[in-house]
Amino acid sequence: MDAPTFPAGHSRPDPHAAEPGAGPAPEVVPGEFPGPDRTPPHMLARPAASGTYAAPVRAARGAPAPALPALGVDLATLVTEDDEPVDNMPSEKQQRLLTEPLYSSWAGPGAGRSFLAAANVGVFPEPRNPAIVPDVFLSLDVQVAENWWDKAHRSYFVWEFGKVPDLVVEIVSNRKGSEVGRKRLRYARMGVAYYVIYDPLHEVMREDLRIYRLSDGRYERQGPPRFPELGLGMMLWDGVFEGVRSTWLRWTDEHGVLIPTGKEDAERERGRAERLAALLRRSGIDPEQE
Repeated sequence: MDAPTFPAGHSRPDPHAAEPGAGPAPEVVPGEFPGPDRTPPHMLARPAASGTYAAPVRAARGAPAPALPALGVDLATLVTEDDEPVDNMPSEKQQRLLTEPLYSSWAGPGAGRSFLAAANVGVFPEPRNPAIVPDVFLSLDVQVAENWWDKAHRSYFVWEFGKVPDLVVEIVSNRKGSEVGRKRLRYARMGVAYYVIYDPLHEVMREDLRIYRLSDGRYERQGPPRFPELGLGMMLWDGVFEGVRSTWLRWTDEHGVLIPTGKEDAERERGRAERLAALLRRSGIDPEQE
């Protein structure tokens, strides 16, 4: 979101300047709104044309989130892609396994409700660099723009979608990502409701999977990987995906039933059709005859 302008000769007051006798100022994470109350950017009032603040726009549950106007944003200064390879093959496959099934087999968050699942896409809480790039994120009740090749729509700009993602996933493959430190702090300050860390090599955690849920602006550890507001859950699944046998992080529905990939769903339907055809043949009926 845009910062208000100030008269010539006046600088923007530092919201983190310590009061006399107060303790040290809180840490400011680059790319985040530096408000002292750490209110997520999508819930803040935004500058109106007069320089005062207009009321924040809030999306009604079950309705597409309204877009927040990006007043005066210079998109040319934002790095939305750098064209550099950044991921390894296991992470790339795992990312697709967390996006493709949602589009192929998930019924969605509810009738008439949309969602966006994406991997390795920059999220901009406000119009400044750098973006934060989750391995996977899920955002309900949003839609991508029709002209998504336009730079104004290539990334997840919070002021455009009107909300932060509902859930982010980080897949740990080394100790350089600060998944349990700086990233966790940043996602909490953004207001992301669920933060999932998958660490199959135990690089930064003793367990494979850790779930955090936002509570009063801070993340608290959550036990079962269930996200009731999203109608989803997660599980660790031992099996074969695209010819590779491994332990994979997968989505389940709200009842804990695995959400299949498009290929798995097609194979299941084909198996069902073959069993029905065999049953008909045993009953003396030719399934091919109309």
